[in-house]
Amino acid sequence: MAQEVQSRISSDGSGVVAGAEPDSARGVYGISVAAELVGTGVQNLRAYEARGLLEPERTEGGTRRYSADDLERLRRIGDLLEAGLNLAGIGMVLNLQDENTQLRAEKEDQQWLPTAPITTASNSPGRSPKRTSSNSKPRSTRG
Repeated sequence: MAQEVQSRISSDGSGVVAGAEPDSARGVYGISVAAELVGTGVQNLRAYEARGLLEPERTEGGTRRYSADDLERLRRIGDLLEAGLNLAGIGMVLNLQDENTQLRAEKEDQQWLPTAPITTASNSPGRSPKRTSSNSKPRSTRG
């Protein structure tokens, strides 16, 4: 382990660990630290979890671990509370935002295939467009 850390220390000897960004979805913060970082109480975090607004990771012993993504979601919850939404409304907003984010990601990943040109009656050979008159009256069935 020490050798692994040593290999990631920059070559200039400054002691700065070089490497990839930490995983923002990995739970690393305990509940009291997370509450302090977002400026709310521990009991609020428990209430948000009970309402299904977020789901922190759990250790084998059951301790909650909050990720950077969870902290961002908690800040969003705080913003929506300040805007006057209740927890049920916040749940709806967060679900819609999550769905929107997922759809945008799918759209970016999707490779659009070229499509054949659409033909209409006006540009297809051998057919003339249907003519309509705006001042025509319906025909009577009586003679």
